[in-house]
Amino acid sequence: MTAFRIYLVLLCLFLSYYTFVVVSDFGINLFLPFFGAIANMTWSGQFNLDFMMMLSLSALWVGWKEQWAASGLLLAVLAFFGGALFLSIYLSVLCVREKGDVRRILLGRR
Repeated sequence: MTAFRIYLVLLCLFLSYYTFVVVSDFGINLFLPFFGAIANMTWSGQFNLDFMMMLSLSALWVGWKEQWAASGLLLAVLAFFGGALFLSIYLSVLCVREKGDVRRILLGRR
C-alpha cells in the first residue's frame, strides 16, 4: 500500500506540473483541439475518445461508490473532468480514510 500511495503522490505532482506548463503555454483552450481530433477521425482522436470513455468509467465508479448521493454526483462530475489528477487525490484520501483496506477503498462501506 505504501508503494501505491507514493505512486499516487508522484502522479499528482507530475500531472499538476505538466498541466501548469501546458496551460501557461497554450491557455485553457482544451475542448476545441480535443473534440476536433475526434471529429477528424485521426489516431489522436481515437486516443481522445478512448480517454473520454475511461473518464466516464471513472465517473461512474465514483458515483456508484458514493451511492449516488448529492456529494457522489459532484464527485462523479469532478472525476470526469478532473481525470487522473482528481482520481489520484480521491484515492489518496480513501487510502487514508479506509486505513488501506482495499475492499472498502474499491467498494465503499456496503
